[in-house]
Amino acid sequence: MLRALADPTRRAVVERLARGPAVVSELAEPFGMALPSFLQHVRVLEEARIVLTQKIGRTRTVSLRPGALDVLHLWLDAQRTPAELQADRLGIHLARHPHKENSP
Repeated sequence: MLRALADPTRRAVVERLARGPAVVSELAEPFGMALPSFLQHVRVLEEARIVLTQKIGRTRTVSLRPGALDVLHLWLDAQRTPAELQADRLGIHLARHPHKENSP
């Protein structure tokens, strides 16, 4: 999954698909590459189980696989440093207990 998302083109495709499914030709348009080259990117995302493709007639539609990025999110969350976790807890504490300034 990380290898698939290491490429900026594939990350841009995933970002676009977060807004909803799209036809391959529509997805390829902003990248200015030949369709076969772009389809290689789609295949990598599909093999990484990040996207689903569906072909109806001559049209291939690509969509994000539901929950596909959950495992990545969980792994990244587990890699957070103790200092980040402490800062999060401090932020929660401060939000619950706003500082009151002393008035003269």
